[in-house]
Amino acid sequence: MTEETPGFGENAEKPDVPSGATPDDAAPKAAEPSTEEGAAAPAGDAAASKTSAQDVGLTAQLDQVRTALNERTADLQRLQAEYQNYRRRVERDKVTVKEIAAANLLSELLPTLDDIGRAREHGELVGGFKSVAESMETVVAKLGLQQFGKEGEPFDPTIHEALMHSYAPDVTETTCVAILQPGYRIGERTIRPARVAVAEPQPGAQTVKGEGAAEGADSAPDAAADEKETGGPDEG
Repeated sequence: MTEETPGFGENAEKPDVPSGATPDDAAPKAAEPSTEEGAAAPAGDAAASKTSAQDVGLTAQLDQVRTALNERTADLQRLQAEYQNYRRRVERDKVTVKEIAAANLLSELLPTLDDIGRAREHGELVGGFKSVAESMETVVAKLGLQQFGKEGEPFDPTIHEALMHSYAPDVTETTCVAILQPGYRIGERTIRPARVAVAEPQPGAQTVKGEGAAEGADSAPDAAADEKETGGPDEG
């Protein structure tokens, strides 16, 4: 009697197949790919896109910071330039105020300085009065007071005041021929103009000289013609 191998005989159990199903449906299905493996590739692309977006954002922020830095630097440079201009203006105003104060003080001393000058011209500046006068002149010189005005210099209406006027044959332009009162200045500021007597060239002096030369030139041909007609000068 032959033994039947289990599972291969007629009585072997067949797999249950639903009615109406084909034999292919009964075959075991192949393993489908895992969902995690399919999602791995899109996850990498998303990470790269996220990193790129972050780089763009950081670049934009860096540009904004650079723009703000440039604006603040320009503001700082402008403020520094304004401060330097302010300092120079303050220093200039200090010098101006000092000159004005000194000019106001020294203006009150000008009559005294005129008296000292007249006393020196007349030989009356002697003794203790001479020492006091020289000390005062030294002090006002330290304060920046300068005397100007000399005989023979050209007349300048910006620093000279003409009190007397005359004509002189030995001058070729308006000239200061006498200093009636010296002028004083502090730096470029004139406290008092020099009061002078001026002389101008003689009016018509050049014209008379030119007419005399022309008459001499005209008389020369006439004299030559007379000598030619008379046969020259008489011989002795």
